Amino acid sequence: MSIIRSDIYENFKMGIQTLRANKLRSFLTVIGVMIGVITVMLIASIISGIDEQVKKEIESFGTRSIFIAKFDPGIHVGRRSREERMRKELTYEDAEALAGLPAVELAVPFLDITNNFFGQKLKVSTSGKTSEAVRLEGTLPDYMRAGTEVISEGRFFTQYENDQNQKVCVVRSRIVEDFFGGESPVGKAIDIGGQEFRVIGVIEKREQLFGGNGSNDINNSIFVPYNVAHKLKPNADDIMIMAVARPGMIAEARDQVTDLLRVRRQVPYGSPNNFGMATADSIIDQFRSITGGVAIAMVAISSVGLMVGGIGVMNIMLVSVTERTREIGVRKAVGARRRDILWQFLIEAATLTGLGGLVGLIIGWLLTLLVRMLLPSYVPLWAPVMGFVASVGIGLVFGLWPAWKAARLDPIESLRYE
Repeated sequence: MSIIRSDIYENFKMGIQTLRANKLRSFLTVIGVMIGVITVMLIASIISGIDEQVKKEIESFGTRSIFIAKFDPGIHVGRRSREERMRKELTYEDAEALAGLPAVELAVPFLDITNNFFGQKLKVSTSGKTSEAVRLEGTLPDYMRAGTEVISEGRFFTQYENDQNQKVCVVRSRIVEDFFGGESPVGKAIDIGGQEFRVIGVIEKREQLFGGNGSNDINNSIFVPYNVAHKLKPNADDIMIMAVARPGMIAEARDQVTDLLRVRRQVPYGSPNNFGMATADSIIDQFRSITGGVAIAMVAISSVGLMVGGIGVMNIMLVSVTERTREIGVRKAVGARRRDILWQFLIEAATLTGLGGLVGLIIGWLLTLLVRMLLPSYVPLWAPVMGFVASVGIGLVFGLWPAWKAARLDPIESLRYE
């Protein structure tokens, strides 16, 4: 065993000496390997960072939460089908019915009055500042029982204020910054749809993956009592329901919600649901299926760089075999076996691509630090390991033919080679 280790070490030393003797040629040979490894590092860091951030954001809405809407609450790409567009909206009564299910702890409706096909957009203004991009939602005080929001200042509105149609509201952090200059808005007035509302609370800022803008920014929103929202825009019917399952009963809650809504919405037996439903886990799984496809595509692209590097290694090793034919003859004349020559060139090729892989890992890690300034990213342990193993593997695979060719050279003919 010690003899084998010694042979490998000697071959490794010879490989390093060869690389040092041909620095520029060696560097140019492994550029493709470096690019491939850098790409793997960047892709892994970006996708892993986004995946963790999305998981954190989704789970912040509650791991026991079930989101029910007219359309699927998850990620959607492309045009809605005619069946989806023709679906009837969810109702306040649906939320009341869901709240009575055994596995459901509470069910809260959200009425979106931001933008509706009926009437004009509701403007929000105060202190000379006006915006139509603020997201406006009506909901019930029970929303705070879900534990997904934190009041940083003031309080949430009460059931009495909802029943009495009192014009109070709770704002998020972006409203505080844009309309109140960062000062406390509690107790101050803000105009919503031409009516004066009193701010009674502020919800703690929620982190977002890509920041968001306008009504897509979750921190740029205002909550008002459900009844008041309905009066502000009587024709609004865009309702989403958040149901919270009892601890340990998320699967039962999903089944009970599905069964009840199918009955209430008169879905025929065997027909698909005419409503959408999602949980934190299902949305995360959906997102990961998308990022997984992107990752596979990008890894396939990065493999082109590795293949180019591998072809370069094969080419340079074939040249090296030709240049060192006499050296190979001398080694065989003094007792070197075929496998010794084979291992010599294989280790030399693996050393060449392995060093290129290490340089690629260092550059890739530095680039991930720059990417972190724009996107959430971190380097998972498997990324550098896979990058280094791939770079060494490329050297072994593409160095096999030149090594085999060197091992089969005739010692007598090699010694005669000029």
